[in-house]
Amino acid sequence: MNETIQKKMSDSPALRWTALVLLASAMFFAYIFVDILSPLQEILQTQRGWDPQAYGHFAGSEPFLNVFVFFLIFAGIILDKMGVRFTAILSGGVMVLGAAINWFAVTDTFEASSFKTFMDGILNLPQAWWNVTPWYDGMPASAKLSAIGFMIFGCGAEMAGITVSRGIVKWFTGHEMALAMGIEMAIARVGVAVVMIGSPALASIAPVSVSRPVAASLLLVCIGLICFIVYGFMDKKLDAQGAEEEKDDPFKISDIGKILSLRMFWVVALLCVLYYSAIFPFQKYAINMLQCNLHFTAEQAGYVFFVFPLGAAAVTPFLGNFLDRKGKGATMLILGAMLMIICHLIFAFVVPATQSVVITLAAIIVLGISFSLVPAALWPSVPKLIDGKLLGSAYALIFWIQNIGLYAFPMIIGSVLKASNPGVEDPLKYNYTIPMVVFAMLGVAALLLGLYLKAIDKKGGYGLEEPNIKK
Repeated sequence: MNETIQKKMSDSPALRWTALVLLASAMFFAYIFVDILSPLQEILQTQRGWDPQAYGHFAGSEPFLNVFVFFLIFAGIILDKMGVRFTAILSGGVMVLGAAINWFAVTDTFEASSFKTFMDGILNLPQAWWNVTPWYDGMPASAKLSAIGFMIFGCGAEMAGITVSRGIVKWFTGHEMALAMGIEMAIARVGVAVVMIGSPALASIAPVSVSRPVAASLLLVCIGLICFIVYGFMDKKLDAQGAEEEKDDPFKISDIGKILSLRMFWVVALLCVLYYSAIFPFQKYAINMLQCNLHFTAEQAGYVFFVFPLGAAAVTPFLGNFLDRKGKGATMLILGAMLMIICHLIFAFVVPATQSVVITLAAIIVLGISFSLVPAALWPSVPKLIDGKLLGSAYALIFWIQNIGLYAFPMIIGSVLKASNPGVEDPLKYNYTIPMVVFAMLGVAALLLGLYLKAIDKKGGYGLEEPNIKK
């Protein structure tokens, strides 16, 4: 009887998996909102006047506050001080606020309001080297306000990401933690697949409306907040049973100089920013690229591209298991970069020339494998390369540098797409060759760094090629 009383909620499989479902559902809905406008680039241009440059500046706005206001670091401090329960609900509320602003910005109500006139008159910054904001002179009012909402949403999403990871650790320590982490990530990636099909399907219902899918995803984000609130009640009961949160190493200002002086830190950080900048910004343009090259509707392109996140979600656990048992982490990084280069070059030259759906599908599937290879090998390698005492601060700096790429490259690709298609006004007539070559060049740089990392590992014996599970 006494053993029953002392048993914690986290020891019950039903309760801890219920906690995971609540946390993973909130992140699933957040991932849907992140890419809800990605398949709608054509409609955004025809209905709201967003050319590729405006779309790129909106797409890059999500990590803006994380890059320039260091919000992710503050989010980590809030999580350390206030705990999972408070931070989860706060992050959900911030996401709802940002999503609501983003939705209002693309509605017909905003287009007909005096607020649109107000937005037309502000944030008209010159396109100069010092303008690091998403806003520029001539940017449509709806894109300006959408960028404001998206960057607020991005703060909540980043906060939710680190909070959900901490929550999983809290409930699954001593249980199926690796499996739970993998399932949460897989569910989140399925959200990207859902949005690639669902968003254009909702938008195309007569009358065609770009705001309709955004409204639907806003509703889902609100449901995600409810999931966090329900989780909060469970978490409070778990705390009452004496559960303690496992804290990550805190970010330390004093560690910055030490970390930035480490050669291995820069290799890992640059690998991270190069690779992710060739994947996540690509997702923002993939549907329109397929529309232009295959003459598909957004819905048809969504059905082709949705195999990318689904394939990545399916393959990741197997690659992680291989890495744990067989090793070859540096080799996996190199292979992932090579596959990425090949796929982007196929999108640049082969797909436009052949207009082959089979070749396109094959390239998307292989890119999904690449998307699984690199993260599965990269993140477990960090503790092998950097002193454990500096690990928490090193991760924070790596994420910050990664966000710089995720902020800059959607804008860069949008500007390149516009510059390489002078005079083109039809969003279904763009030539994507040069933007895809830019993505491929990021892969080349990542490949060179991967080869360099493998050479360093061979010389220094960091154990990147060794399995994580020691026999």
